[in-house]
Amino acid sequence: MAGRRGQGPAGHTAQGIPKEDLVLPGHDFVDRVVAATDRSPRVLRNLQSLFDHGRLAGTGYVSILPVDQGIEHSAASAFAANPRYLDPKNIVELAVEGGCNAVASTLGVLGAVSRRYAHKIPFVVKLNHNELLTYPNHYDQIMFGNVEQCFDLGAAGVGATVYFGSEQSDRQLREASEVFAQAHELGMFTVLWCYLRNPAFKKDGVDYAVSADLTGQANHLGVTIEADIVKQKQPENNGGYRALDFGKTDALLYDRLTTDHPIDLTRWQVANCYLGRVGLINSGGASAGETDLAQAVRTAVINKRAGGTGLITGRKAFQRPTDEGIELLHAVQDVYLDDSITIA
Repeated sequence: MAGRRGQGPAGHTAQGIPKEDLVLPGHDFVDRVVAATDRSPRVLRNLQSLFDHGRLAGTGYVSILPVDQGIEHSAASAFAANPRYLDPKNIVELAVEGGCNAVASTLGVLGAVSRRYAHKIPFVVKLNHNELLTYPNHYDQIMFGNVEQCFDLGAAGVGATVYFGSEQSDRQLREASEVFAQAHELGMFTVLWCYLRNPAFKKDGVDYAVSADLTGQANHLGVTIEADIVKQKQPENNGGYRALDFGKTDALLYDRLTTDHPIDLTRWQVANCYLGRVGLINSGGASAGETDLAQAVRTAVINKRAGGTGLITGRKAFQRPTDEGIELLHAVQDVYLDDSITIA
């Protein structure tokens, strides 16, 4: 099949699922797509405020700064490289100066500065977290607050994580579903971190927790509980179902609907978000040093050309000097502002 190997993200023509079958991002996405759903006018207003903010305002794309790593890892692991971000004010200022559509962080961080900033940039409160102070460590997403607190501090949206594939995933899914229903009742949009976590997903040195088929199914479960935006790691491989010999799949997925090109793999993630009716944002990943900017831009190009809605970039931005963090956020946003980078 043409385009299976050797082409970079800029020159690839998508195989399998054509862009004509997708519901694509655009300046009118809320009116054209979300307004037809069961979301209330208050949810539409808050979601529109997300799309109308920052350097990407009016494009239908989003750039979000997420900073909850002080819980998910540790404050030292997250902020030792840049201790100024231990102050919630500096986290929000980075999102503002970086031209982001929103800032996503913990209840404590956003509550600490809500009266100063909630009217200046949309807040997304991430309600559950995996804390690593329990010894021995265990991996579970637990609630750190409630929806009413998010509403009271002026949040435009709420977020949650489900570790699909983990022993706790059934409980996490029920909790996230309840939180999302409450958020919608109060007029806030919802963002689901659809991550896979199970040591059995690693086989023969390959981590299938980032395979297109398994992450795509996680997305499909996420939109089922009415996530308005799905956050997912960009796929690095495919064939998780086959390699692990579990679940159900179809040969057509591997033979016709995807190739080994990252755009086609990411498009399968988009397809599982109701063919784009729910926006897919890919995560920027951990900071790797000097290659961060190039990696972030490449991830953005792949996401955009696959039909995604944007990028959520955290450690690559805040684990570096502020001016460099802003430069990186702007470089990612410039991909979505560049009309020459089109949907494949």
